[in-house]
Formats: sequence, structure tokens, C-alpha cells
Amino acid sequence: MDYIRYKGGYKYQLCKTYTVWTEIRPPRVIKTQFICLTPDGLLRIRRGYAWDGPSGPAIDTPNFMRGSLVHDAFYQLMREGYLDPEQYRRPADQLLRDICIEDGMTRIRACWVYLGVRFASGPCASPAGIKPVCTAPGRSAREA
Repeated sequence: MDYIRYKGGYKYQLCKTYTVWTEIRPPRVIKTQFICLTPDGLLRIRRGYAWDGPSGPAIDTPNFMRGSLVHDAFYQLMREGYLDPEQYRRPADQLLRDICIEDGMTRIRACWVYLGVRFASGPCASPAGIKPVCTAPGRSAREA
């Protein structure tokens, strides 16, 4: 019998590669299957990237989607050890706020978003936040 391996917890999938200039500049190029970040701050998120959108009690509005995509990509790079959360978490959170404002979110709501991620999202940047690999049908990843 064939088994599949998958990860849960995603709501959205990018249909076209997205590129944005950021102030987050690592010392070397970071390249994963779906994310590339260059030392001059160019972030490229490839078509097919999956993310969970705005987290927590947040409402998934159009002025939150681009910010949540970029923020989730940076947090994934932190979880996977490519970026140091101590150095890059605050700039990623600030970028989320700035993109939301740029996309038409009110400054008050964007500040609440920023405070929410500053207060509650630290564990999401930790390697402990990596989503487990599941298998189907019915076998654990250890058995597969």
C-alpha cells in the first residue's frame, strides 16, 4: 500500500511567485524549496508556497494577506534555523505591520497586529514550532 506524507495547518497556497524588497538582510543567500532571501533584502516566495494566513483571533482580510505571507515566510526561515530569531524577529514583525498599512489596513489595527505578534508569536519562530509530518492512511511517520 502506498502512503502519503503531509503537513497540516495551512489554509492558502501561493499561485504565482511573489517578490518583495525588505530591510531584512542576512549575511549570505538563504535558499529553500519555496523561499529565497538575498543579502540585499530581496525576498522571493515561490509559487506553491503554503501558509496559514493571519493567525489567532485575526480576521483574514485582503489587507492582511500579503503581510501574513511575508511574515510566515520569515518565521519559517527562523524555525528552520536560517535566521536568528533574536536578530530578525522584531524586523519581521515590523515589516508585517508596515505591509498591512501599505495595503490599506488602519494604523490602529496594524498596531494591534504588531503587538499581537510581539506578545504571542515567539514560539512560532522556534524550531519547536515546526509542523510534524503525518502519514496516511493510518501509519505514524516512524512506521513509514
